[in-house]
Amino acid sequence: MSLNSHLTELKRKHETLSAQVETAQRAPGVDDLEVKRLKKQKLQLKQEIERLTN
Repeated sequence: MSLNSHLTELKRKHETLSAQVETAQRAPGVDDLEVKRLKKQKLQLKQEIERLTN
């Protein structure tokens, strides 16, 4: 897998997680730990993207 395709895939996953976080935060009765887990994954992806682009 080339670096560009890997970055594209990471960005796609980041966008998907972002949408999941927004949906989870709006849904009633969603576990706060689940939202934290999603946010942590999203942050890890963002850091990996930044590391690879620098």
